[in-house]
Amino acid sequence: MSLTLTPARRRTAAAVLTAALLVPLAACGNDDSKDDSGKKPAGAAAPKADLMVLAAASLTDVFKAAGAAYEKENPGTKVDFSFGGSQQLAAQVKQGAPADALVTADTKTMDGLKADTGKPSVIAKNRLVIAVGEGNPKKVAELKDLSDSKLKVVLAAPEVPVGRYSEQILDDQKIDVKPVSQELDVRSVLSKVELGEADAGLVYKTDAAAAPKRVDAVKIPDGRNAIASYPAATLKTSKHTEAANAFVKWLSTPAAQKILKDAGFEKP
Repeated sequence: MSLTLTPARRRTAAAVLTAALLVPLAACGNDDSKDDSGKKPAGAAAPKADLMVLAAASLTDVFKAAGAAYEKENPGTKVDFSFGGSQQLAAQVKQGAPADALVTADTKTMDGLKADTGKPSVIAKNRLVIAVGEGNPKKVAELKDLSDSKLKVVLAAPEVPVGRYSEQILDDQKIDVKPVSQELDVRSVLSKVELGEADAGLVYKTDAAAAPKRVDAVKIPDGRNAIASYPAATLKTSKHTEAANAFVKWLSTPAAQKILKDAGFEKP
């Protein structure tokens, strides 16, 4: 038996078929977290994760503030930090430490980890000052004063970024300094001056600014100073790659840059 469709029935059948075909398409388009390219919109919140970030010791104070700000912007995400000398952090990365991102105080250390990181981006810059006791009791006025044998000077070890920068500016000025100790990170140098175990030490200006009631900072002229760059990168061993990438990218946003600027860091 043959079935003949009237024009009206043909139109009804076509409408039903069209609607059936459109349903799965509509379902595919209901993911509000993605745009037409399949990517999340620029303003979308970062993926939730517990992140561990290895960061240079000179970032100790500012990153605590930055981490709190990031967590506030991204509920459900927690950012923990492990601070230390950049050379120590690099060794941890090589040993497979469970971490998600790395921020060093120099590009040389980061460049040595190309096989272990994503593409780094510089998030801030810094420069050195001479840290002295409050009130500058030894009257240190300039770099050449550090060569005085009666002055107890502490520096970071040459393998530490700030130690390398210190060595660079002293060699450029042909200033011979015999430190009473060489520390493994910049905060240890600062601590020696704070405790009175050293009369002076070379640190980043942001470190001296973090202890205004315990140390004073003697400026070093730009032409005789060194500029430190801070690159940040995601670690390839991260178990939260997307979340780690989001945090690293956030460090270059206006919100993060303001926090860094307020702490005395300079634009990248």
